Amino acid sequence: MNPETQLETALDALATRADWRAVLDALSAATYVTDAEGAVTYWNRACVELAGREPQLGQDRWCVTWKIYTTTGEFLPHDQCPMAEAIREKRVIRDAVAIAERPDGSRIAFRPYPTPLFDDSGTLTGAVNMLIDVTEEQSGALTEQAERCRRLAGALYSRESNMVLQHMAERFDQTAAELRKSAGNDR
Repeated sequence: MNPETQLETALDALATRADWRAVLDALSAATYVTDAEGAVTYWNRACVELAGREPQLGQDRWCVTWKIYTTTGEFLPHDQCPMAEAIREKRVIRDAVAIAERPDGSRIAFRPYPTPLFDDSGTLTGAVNMLIDVTEEQSGALTEQAERCRRLAGALYSRESNMVLQHMAERFDQTAAELRKSAGNDR
């Protein structure tokens, strides 16, 4: 079952069951819930495994990960992560990928599925997010992107453009290497 179908099935079950925690606890995918201000109010065991840490109730906002980065290696503040964007804009966010750094320094690429929750009157009450591990997929994609940057740099005559593209390629390679190392797949 794909992640969006899994999330939709869980949301449907939540709407009909009083014991919504049991539904989310049963998911093998990392899943957590926030209130309307982004404070994390619930997480399942898979969430702890993915994040490499136990979220802190009353302290963590927007996200359960320790640190987040873009796929180019740029630090991404929690208040700018996809979940924060979904709550702020009151809309579903899809097709995002981020890199989580765990407290032990290992990294994991994930695809979030933040989905705002509304009451019957349309008022935002919180949000639910499912995090899918895409480390292997992203490692390969980043390596390919680095190679594209190098090919483009080789086709240009501008020294400045070459330097920028080479720097981009290095960043993509570095992020891919960190993901492979964390996944135990050094190649």
